[in-house]
Amino acid sequence: MNMTAMPSLRLSTLLATIMLAAIGCSAPARAQSIVVMVNGEPITNMDIEQRTKLTFLTTHKQATRQEVINELIDEKVKIKEAKRFGVDPSSSDIDQSYAAMAQRMRLSADQLTQVLEKQGVRPDTLRSRMKAEMVWTSLVRGRYKESLQVGEKDVAAAVKESGEGNLEVEASEYKMLPVVLIVPRGSPQSAFDQRKKEAEALRERVTSCADASSYFKTMQSTAVRDMVTKTSADLAPSLREMLEKTTIGHLTPPETTKQGVEMVALCARNKTTIDTPKKKEMRDKMFVQKYEAKSKSYLQEVRKAAMIEYR
Repeated sequence: MNMTAMPSLRLSTLLATIMLAAIGCSAPARAQSIVVMVNGEPITNMDIEQRTKLTFLTTHKQATRQEVINELIDEKVKIKEAKRFGVDPSSSDIDQSYAAMAQRMRLSADQLTQVLEKQGVRPDTLRSRMKAEMVWTSLVRGRYKESLQVGEKDVAAAVKESGEGNLEVEASEYKMLPVVLIVPRGSPQSAFDQRKKEAEALRERVTSCADASSYFKTMQSTAVRDMVTKTSADLAPSLREMLEKTTIGHLTPPETTKQGVEMVALCARNKTTIDTPKKKEMRDKMFVQKYEAKSKSYLQEVRKAAMIEYR
């Protein structure tokens, strides 16, 4: 026997023994980290820990471990059911929703991420919850659109029962043509001032929406958006007051925005009737009740059909 080969052989044997021992020790640890399998997808202790932190951060209430597990199971089955019907948002869709949430909190997406991480919450934990909510809302509304409709007679009866007499009130309806004199990002204030002078000059020349469309379409660095129709209930009081003072066919005073200098050509202003706030409130409430009932029953069906295995 070649004696020089013995140390190498012994070393290989020792290394193999150590590797087998490591595998034997780590495999149970990994297995123990999986708490539930839902349709072949794992929910781990880390998932539960992260969701518990997120729930406390958003509700200021301490959820029980089983409540968190149930929520995570529900999300797994919701996402799988949605995929079955082709509802599967892309990463960019989730990013947009994440950024929109940050904006509602008056934060940037990066700032929201920092807030979460300071609390020990990974951004993906929030993204996962957002994805489940997005797909489920889209799925329920899409599949049960007809049954979720609220009848006008039912709304009227509910309003009457509440003690409110009127169902509609008079309002104004505005047809508007938004126009923009574009100013590139990063431009100095002088560029905005120059475009504002151009806008003021146009206000004196434009006397119809046809004029506004032709003038702006022939000018450089301008945009004419699609016609929009809004009622007075849809607009802020300041804009409503401005439109009431604007002559039909003319432009509203120019306003500086991120895009540049914007105005609205008022094409028509008509009297109409709209739902009272009470009627709108009642319709929304009745829709939510229908949606929640359908969502709950649908989720129960999907969950019963799911393969849920506790480890």
